[in-house]
This record gives sequence, C-alpha cells and structure tokens, in this order.
Amino acid sequence: CTGETYKAVVKLTFAKGASLKDRSGLFNASLEGNALRAIVIHEGDTVHDGALKALIREAVALNEAAASKKRK
Repeated sequence: CTGETYKAVVKLTFAKGASLKDRSGLFNASLEGNALRAIVIHEGDTVHDGALKALIREAVALNEAAASKKRK
C-alpha cells in the first residue's frame, strides 16, 4: 500500500488490490484495472478504522503468501 497526500485528499493505493475481497467496499478509485485498487479519502470523510485495518491485513497476508511461494 502506498499513500499519496494532496491538498484536499489522501489516496491509498494497493498494488494488488484487485485480488483483495474488500468486503466493506472501501475501494473507490482505480477500479477499472486488473491489479490496482485505491481508496481516495477527502477532507472531512469518515473512515471505518476496522474495515481499513482488515483490508491492510488482507493485503499483507497476500504479499506474505506470494513471498513464501517464491522461496520454495
């Protein structure tokens, strides 16, 4: 996950976001591609902490699984 800060928004981009389930529907940008997904948070938006943490944990697990396959 990478974070970009702009004047009125923060954008969190997940390189393998299309592979994540996103059960809470946080992804709201870069939805058209086969890999990337992003969350754009505007100033004043409310972010569901639990949902964001769950999505980040899922991304970490996906990356760890891919890394362990490469080691074998």
